[in-house]
Amino acid sequence: MIRRQAIVLLALVGLLVATYLWLYKIGVLGELQCGTGSCEYVQTSGYAQLLGLPVALYGVAGYATLLALGLAGLQRRFASDRRLSVLLAALATAGFGFTIYLTAIELFVLHAICRWCVASAVIMSATWVLSLADLRRAPATTP
Repeated sequence: MIRRQAIVLLALVGLLVATYLWLYKIGVLGELQCGTGSCEYVQTSGYAQLLGLPVALYGVAGYATLLALGLAGLQRRFASDRRLSVLLAALATAGFGFTIYLTAIELFVLHAICRWCVASAVIMSATWVLSLADLRRAPATTP
């Protein structure tokens, strides 16, 4: 239960970070509070779009889904449902893989690090580890 509570908290913080970056990308915010200038460079690069949509919007959707699944997992009727643990782990694994890809782009292509992106990467990495731990502890059968 504590792992799922932590996943919910991390997903909420990740959702806030991704929403902040998305609002910047769509022009609602004037300037990112980053301190290095690299955040604007990363967020205005061609790599900040995927299939015509801002990468941050994928983050919003991913974190919102993790939040919803995590909250569902806190409900008594779903607390021992292995399917929920599998869904959490699958989504977190996809998010972690996407995070590795985006971090590699920052490091090896753009040569710039966005502090907000690093925060999101840490959040997603922790969520991934917790979701795998939750999956390991989930009962083998579903109710």
